[in-house]
Amino acid sequence: MPENPRPRTTPLPGQEHFARPAERDLGAVDALTTTAAPSGFWSDAWHDVRRKPLFWVSATLILLVLLVASFPGMFSAIDPRTCALADSLAAPRAGHPFGFDRQGCDIYSRTVHGARASVTVGVLTTAIVVVVGTLLGAVAGYVGGWADTVLSRLTDIFFAIPLVLAAIVIMSLSTQRTALTVAIVLAAFGWTSIARIARGTVMSVKNNEFVTAARSLGMGRTAILFRHVLPNAAAPIIVYATVALGTFIVAEATLSFLGIGLPPSTVSWGGDISQGQGAIRTDPQILLYPAGALALTVLGFIMMGDVVRDALDPKARTR
Repeated sequence: MPENPRPRTTPLPGQEHFARPAERDLGAVDALTTTAAPSGFWSDAWHDVRRKPLFWVSATLILLVLLVASFPGMFSAIDPRTCALADSLAAPRAGHPFGFDRQGCDIYSRTVHGARASVTVGVLTTAIVVVVGTLLGAVAGYVGGWADTVLSRLTDIFFAIPLVLAAIVIMSLSTQRTALTVAIVLAAFGWTSIARIARGTVMSVKNNEFVTAARSLGMGRTAILFRHVLPNAAAPIIVYATVALGTFIVAEATLSFLGIGLPPSTVSWGGDISQGQGAIRTDPQILLYPAGALALTVLGFIMMGDVVRDALDPKARTR
């Protein structure tokens, strides 16, 4: 009889992937890191956001606009109010890359310095809207009862009034046309959306178990609202504020375009667009550059709002 063949110690060709892994590999897979800090909601959101190219594109645009609005002298040393009729509608040349408008003002300098007025109004309006709308909506959603009824009906009344139309009426009657005045007028009719968002979010958060636990420990209603409810309801408010900032910048430009926003002595994108509309066929560069700067700014905030919304929405992260 033939001798028994020796057992094969190596797998046949094509069967290597069926080989049993070493015990040390299984141990490495099953090992748990017990010293690592647990990840939270905001850390998970940041981890998701920073991997998206759209976030870095929008963040670059926003940082550039904020830098130009804060330090316009770093980008243009020419006074935007210095105009010479001899340079009226002159072509671009060294030191004046965008050329000159009809009054002989440097278009590049006015575009750079116009960012400050528009961004200032947008930031101030957004800050007022976030504070007022969040407080009213949070009180209505958390307290409930007659307070919810009164604040909800008040919100509905202001929500029915068009923002730009109301701002046109109020600003046409105002004698003070400063950035703060425009911001207050826009905020007076622009807080309704964030109030509704805050109310709905607070109503869903206040029934969670950690709120019941805080109440059972004797914590007051105000402390619970500000220490537990509002921090957990901040995600949709942040998303709306990011998008609304671009909307309020456009609203300020609209008022200045109509001549009832910031005064003509204040350099702003809306005012320059208004001055350039008459020469859009013959000299479109007068309108093109401030309008392009306005469009890029709004686009940056809208893209940032989309990225933040996807990161802060748990349902969007699982899709």
